[in-house]
Amino acid sequence: MSQRTSHLSERPYVLISCATSIDGYLDDATDQRLLLSNDEDFDRVDAVRASCDAILVGANTVRLDNPRLLVRSAERRKRRVARGLPPSPMKVTVLGRGELDPNARFFTEGDTEKLVFCPPAAVEKARERLGGLATVVDGGGDPVEPERMLADLAARGVRRLLVEGGASVHTQYLTAGLADELHLVIAPFFVGDCRAPRFVSDGRFPWHPGRPASLVEVRQLNDVVLLRYALSDRFDPALVGAAGCVS
Repeated sequence: MSQRTSHLSERPYVLISCATSIDGYLDDATDQRLLLSNDEDFDRVDAVRASCDAILVGANTVRLDNPRLLVRSAERRKRRVARGLPPSPMKVTVLGRGELDPNARFFTEGDTEKLVFCPPAAVEKARERLGGLATVVDGGGDPVEPERMLADLAARGVRRLLVEGGASVHTQYLTAGLADELHLVIAPFFVGDCRAPRFVSDGRFPWHPGRPASLVEVRQLNDVVLLRYALSDRFDPALVGAAGCVS
């Protein structure tokens, strides 16, 4: 086995989860957040979160959506604590050249570890700004190197990583072939505005007409539909089901 193959086999299981319009948009171009899901799907995502060790979002998602990234269900939080885990998974974000607001809910809500991966040149400034709110980690390059990030997370005990956006993070992990599973929820409408963010940006993806991804589940959740894809040979439906990701 090559060194690269061995390294990748030790990385966390990476599950990408997102909701889009029929035409592949994550949002519209207005200042109001576009609702692409429903209560049934929110509960499904909550179960997925509860089964994972860490949740990753990009810095733009932290700035624009101000997400809490917590497990909502009291019963699921209770079951995590009973297993010796924090009530919600570790929070992880990736910073580029900009800054993050220390008052963002990513930092202020939830009794769980927070990590911020930065390019080497941004580490000192990020540590000064974020203080004791999060652990700032040198990401090894500009942009941050996803394989280095996964290795760091694995060393911290992360076995399952949930990636919740946005487009740049989706694109980076998918084009690098570092995703094992995709949960894609489709809302029943179009956005039709090229100014709006899409699910992924341009890139060379491992899955193409000559090598399609494996569709392993289609599930209707009221007015939205879940498409579940296996993206690597690490995909294990029995293991995922036992972890409660889709139940």
